[in-house]
Amino acid sequence: MRRVRPLHVRIEGRGRDLVLLHGWGFHSGAWDGVAGELASRYRLHRIDLPGHGRSQACEAPGFEQAAEAVARCIPEGSVVAGWSLGGLFAQRIAASSRSRIRAVALVASTPCFVQRDGWGEAMAPATLDAFARDLETNAPDTLEHFVRLNALDGVGARQAVREMLKALETAPMATPSGLRDGLRWLRETDLRGSTPGLVTPCVVLHGARDRIAPVGAGRWLAREIRGARLIELQDAAHLPFATHPRAFIEAVEMADG
Repeated sequence: MRRVRPLHVRIEGRGRDLVLLHGWGFHSGAWDGVAGELASRYRLHRIDLPGHGRSQACEAPGFEQAAEAVARCIPEGSVVAGWSLGGLFAQRIAASSRSRIRAVALVASTPCFVQRDGWGEAMAPATLDAFARDLETNAPDTLEHFVRLNALDGVGARQAVREMLKALETAPMATPSGLRDGLRWLRETDLRGSTPGLVTPCVVLHGARDRIAPVGAGRWLAREIRGARLIELQDAAHLPFATHPRAFIEAVEMADG
């Protein structure tokens, strides 16, 4: 299998290594609102996922291939905070390379983004199919709609949407193929079978109003990962690090121990 070209990683700050993994359609600029404070106590590694941001030329059609590329950017013994799709990568890498990830914070994430038999805590397949269709005709508008869906029903939604749309402008937009690949990873990946083996210290941060990864998925992760702790924010949607930055930073610190 062809190796993915090295991903873009923005490194800042000093201290123990903390890796931040963003969600679908975004890039490492998504973390701008919390990066300053985190960089005062950690050495941050903000990774642009394959096909996203400044990793445009580093595409990986398969999820496993993409996970291997991300893993190569994570220093041994790091704390990893993964939001949404980034949380899917964090789960996969933590389960397969335990020495690489010392602790993990799963932020508005899930082991399986799409509804399946016996798994209703997820999006309907038709929702992702609609995004895939819209991408082919107007990718910028589709991404803006997705940003708004991230914040829908949560406290501070308007401000969060403004901040995230502004952050998107700080780096190149994900490539069309990168967006398509990412949707395929969201549609096809199901990590529930490996979840009980994820014994890395873990904190699950989830909003009760999340429309993209329903809170039941976060509760499931917290039950199935031995020793995991759940922080459930009653008025948050899919952007808890943007609308509740203090809770996010505390979740990272709790995972770090």
